[in-house]
Amino acid sequence: MEYRKSGIQELRKALDEGKVTSEELFETAKKLAKASQEVYNPFVTILEKFKQKRKAESILTGIPYALKDNLSTSNILTTASSNILKNYIPVYDATVYKKLKESGAVLVGKTVLDELAMGGTGTTGNTGIVRNPWDPQREIGGSSAGSACAVALGIVPFSLASDTGDSIRKPAAFGGIVGYKPTYGLLSRYGLFAFASSLDHVGCFTRSVEDAAIVTNLIKGKDPHDMTTFNSEKMDLISHLKEDIQGRKLFYIKEIVEEEYEDETSKAILENFFETIEIIKKAGFIVEGVSIDKYLLEAIYPTYMAISCAEATSNNANLTGIQFGVRGEGKTVDEIMFSARTKGFSELIKRRFVLGSYILQKENQEKLYLNACRIRRLLVERLTELFQKYDGLLLPCSGGIAPTFDEATDQLSDRYLLLENHMALGNFGGFPSITLPCGLIKGCPIGINLTSAVKADELLLNMAYKIEEQLPYKGQIGGDLDV
Repeated sequence: MEYRKSGIQELRKALDEGKVTSEELFETAKKLAKASQEVYNPFVTILEKFKQKRKAESILTGIPYALKDNLSTSNILTTASSNILKNYIPVYDATVYKKLKESGAVLVGKTVLDELAMGGTGTTGNTGIVRNPWDPQREIGGSSAGSACAVALGIVPFSLASDTGDSIRKPAAFGGIVGYKPTYGLLSRYGLFAFASSLDHVGCFTRSVEDAAIVTNLIKGKDPHDMTTFNSEKMDLISHLKEDIQGRKLFYIKEIVEEEYEDETSKAILENFFETIEIIKKAGFIVEGVSIDKYLLEAIYPTYMAISCAEATSNNANLTGIQFGVRGEGKTVDEIMFSARTKGFSELIKRRFVLGSYILQKENQEKLYLNACRIRRLLVERLTELFQKYDGLLLPCSGGIAPTFDEATDQLSDRYLLLENHMALGNFGGFPSITLPCGLIKGCPIGINLTSAVKADELLLNMAYKIEEQLPYKGQIGGDLDV
């Protein structure tokens, strides 16, 4: 058994047959995690001691994993990669972490993110940048950079993270792995440090669709601590994976993929996309192009920024340097807060909070925030209408390969407004959405994204599994680690 290339099923089999122990898997993962830090920097915290719930019996019992450092873990440092929380140790567990503990899964460490999950580059965490295993001179994307990197390197077979605009699915594409954001409410957000509550999703990285189904199936469910969760007891994400997909209908948005792009890499990505369509057609899918008002599509990015910054400003109002986290200096409450926030937040975060405060000012709410909400509704209604006719939306994940660090940007895109930003649609409507590796360009992975109707996760994973079967990229890893 080659650990780095092994998925959950392979590790489960090795454990059950006594070929390896849970402790040995943890020690291997820990050594790999430490070996990765100097070059790739995926971890904020690497745990030293093996901890597993006794008598736990599940498919994940004894399996190592990693957790994005904005998910609360009692008695374990949880920083959200921000200086204002650099010494924060929670007193409670996020629900998804609690469920993994109860399943017997073994936490290896907490992973780096863009500060407070606000960013898409993996370069703004307070412990340094995260590098792409396929090319350390390139970013892996964000905000869930460390979680993606840990799976892409083969340190762990799966990791949990959060996705507010594309923060799981874009890094998955750049890392050559699977990134799955379930339907809003399928996984509890209790214990997730909120960025934009109406857009935030908890999801996972794996190296196969089946592993994504296994992890999500185990941790899903209604949570009394999260009023947005729903009863999903009758939803079985595993049993439908291998069902026949003959006649399943997918659509792509013409205005996004039929544009003329001068950049050779974008041309290659679109060429790969249409080649992939021809491959999956032979497997039984029907794929058609549809049109959506281009002016509406061009509003995706500003709508995302208006809503997310407004919600982020509200959600992070508790980061004052008084209740918890790094304490500010001063003689008055205002002075303490000013000191803590000045020293504790990067310039990127300050800009987003200023923008959010401006959007929420009474005189601006109608023009900026409420109009953004109206555009969001129009986009969601159009997609919901299309999902009544089609089983899924298929699109490329990005307009380019992972950028080099001198190309990195804080925006979802300042290069190709539509081709880069469309995955925020999955967050606008709470639609389940998954990224799959579909090729290599200049030695760097690229991905396709599949999105379905709300609560159609069983169908989404079934279709993704069948697409994965047609492509030769399942289980791939990048990077070299010496242990």
